[in-house]
Amino acid sequence: MDRIPCILTIAGSDSGGGAGIQADIKAITMLGGYGASVITALTAQNTATVTGIHAPSAKFVALQLKTVLDDIRVDAAKTGMLFSAPIIEAVASVLENKTFPLVVDPVCVATSGTRLLQEDAVEAMRTRMFPLADLLTPNLPEAELFTGMKVETREDAFTAARLLLKMGPKAVLIKGGHNDSPAVTDWFMDSGGEPIPFMQQRVDTIFTHGTGCTLSAAIATGLGFGLDTGPAILRAQEYLNLALRAGFRLGEGGGPPNHLAPWIKERARASVLASVDDLGRRLSSAAGMRAMLPRGRANVAVAVPFADRLLDVAGFSGGFVTTARDQVDVVGYPEFGSCPRTASLLLSARRVCPDMGCAMTLGAGDELLRALEELGAEVAWMDRENAPAYASGDSGGFEEWGAFAVLSSLADAGSVRAVGDPGGFGREPVVYLLAGDVHELLVELRKVASKMAKSPGVI
Repeated sequence: MDRIPCILTIAGSDSGGGAGIQADIKAITMLGGYGASVITALTAQNTATVTGIHAPSAKFVALQLKTVLDDIRVDAAKTGMLFSAPIIEAVASVLENKTFPLVVDPVCVATSGTRLLQEDAVEAMRTRMFPLADLLTPNLPEAELFTGMKVETREDAFTAARLLLKMGPKAVLIKGGHNDSPAVTDWFMDSGGEPIPFMQQRVDTIFTHGTGCTLSAAIATGLGFGLDTGPAILRAQEYLNLALRAGFRLGEGGGPPNHLAPWIKERARASVLASVDDLGRRLSSAAGMRAMLPRGRANVAVAVPFADRLLDVAGFSGGFVTTARDQVDVVGYPEFGSCPRTASLLLSARRVCPDMGCAMTLGAGDELLRALEELGAEVAWMDRENAPAYASGDSGGFEEWGAFAVLSSLADAGSVRAVGDPGGFGREPVVYLLAGDVHELLVELRKVASKMAKSPGVI
């Protein structure tokens, strides 16, 4: 077995498991690293509050760090909560001759508002830890604290980054999560370059406890695997964004992101392929299915949990076709990434309606549209005439643009179960039926088939 890179986290312990050492170890493990730790403080906290902090002696913190480094080859490290000036001094003294990249997350205040860095430790952090940092990752309040300026605009962030670079770190990433904007922009700057934006779509969630810890640990893991700083930041952002989208209620407070999200997605892949296969068998032999399909090829799209790319959505490699005997055949086999148009529409619809888990292409004939109307399933029609130039071709660009445009314009998009493409030159009109899962999709198809046949469906 190949050696697993060791990532060292030097931070406080969170008894609630959402931030600090616990969050770091979870992120490091999920991204393939081996997590080692030096505990700088014990906190009594849950999802809502911090009720107490107990710090070991600076001498014991240094002993932990020296003991790890004496025996284990560390590939990258990060610091989080360092709490006091003596602990900062002890950690910095040991790390002065480090041979691995170091990410310094200058943790000052918990999500609940509790101060995690003593006031007399601010200067020690600035003078002793910053010069050791290969990357410094302050959020906006932390950038303001260490620079003494307000950071309200993009230009302010650039100025703050330059001021922080003068304090010694090789590079700075000012995190933009505290900004009120549709996208989260983290600004990266090193000593010789211009500011570089790293953007992710903002996740509307209260599960943000430990996000800074998670991001810095994920960046350190990327560096430990040999990634350059930019790719390490991007991979860490993508991981955190997924974990935020997968967040769940843990206690009475905000709670943490779901560090297990990549594993949950991967575990679901086999069952998604099996559900696609079962769906194909049912539909290919179902009475009334032929009348519901378009003249061209149709397909189904089934997503794994928290899907955000085409390779997270499975369909048939060849789709559904009508034979010369007016039967429905399934062509190919279940495969991820095989249905770009249907999958692109589903992924785009999920941005507005996250509960949607599958979609299927149907024809847009008068009988089917009438059946949908009788069932109260209003079709939200995409606007092909006003589609931008980039939303063209057969790779799903129009479906991605069109579904988001029409659904995001509706007051009650969550009630929509059908999105229509009116077609055009060389493009047959179709309707995409949406559902939460394969079982729900089959139920809806039975209802439509029954209405079209004026008798109970047998799908």
